[in-house]
Amino acid sequence: MPVRVGVVTFPGSLDDRDAARAVRIAGAEAVGLWHADPSLHGVDAVILPGGFSYGDYLRCGAIARFSPVMESVVAAARDGLPVLGICNGFQVLCESHLLPGALIRNRVRRFVCREQRLRIDDVTSVWTSAYRLGQEITIPIKNGEGAFVADAATLDRLEGEGRVVARYVDGNPNGSYRDIAGIRNAAGNVVGLMPHPEHAVDGLVGSGTEGLGFFSGILATPPAETAA
Repeated sequence: MPVRVGVVTFPGSLDDRDAARAVRIAGAEAVGLWHADPSLHGVDAVILPGGFSYGDYLRCGAIARFSPVMESVVAAARDGLPVLGICNGFQVLCESHLLPGALIRNRVRRFVCREQRLRIDDVTSVWTSAYRLGQEITIPIKNGEGAFVADAATLDRLEGEGRVVARYVDGNPNGSYRDIAGIRNAAGNVVGLMPHPEHAVDGLVGSGTEGLGFFSGILATPPAETAA
């Protein structure tokens, strides 16, 4: 049986189809999950895609965290289900308290869209296990509220526990503290990433395939027990 990866669609999601395509290119089965349906349909992992869930009203991800599907995602993640949040999905994970910190308006006060160099600083997560420690990759970034912030104690804890999964190199595009591009939870099953690996999985387009590892790593992970 192929690994089944659920991709959530919220009102305002715009990268859900790209994430599903990346899952299929990696060799897994993409399963659509609807924001209003609490069932995870027995998937082995979940991706929260980029976009503007619920129009980014209040704060980015602040409304999405209360959707029926997120109640199930939060419960399953705490039981070990692998969850990847990309861009807006990262914001939803922080709002849901599955990850610490917050994502705020870019320091440059404008939307940033460009290719971005990253360094993989942790490969213990199921979502980064396909990379080498210290490997540098280039994938697109596109956000207006992508600056990761947290208090000094939280930042020290993330670094001390090896929970920073990726950092910006060759320039910080949004003012994230300590050049943080992505983090994981203590267990390693939940990862939030501001850049977009789903846009770098096809050699026929300019971004290449350096983002594919975020999706192929899950194939080597034993399925977790999930909700129906």
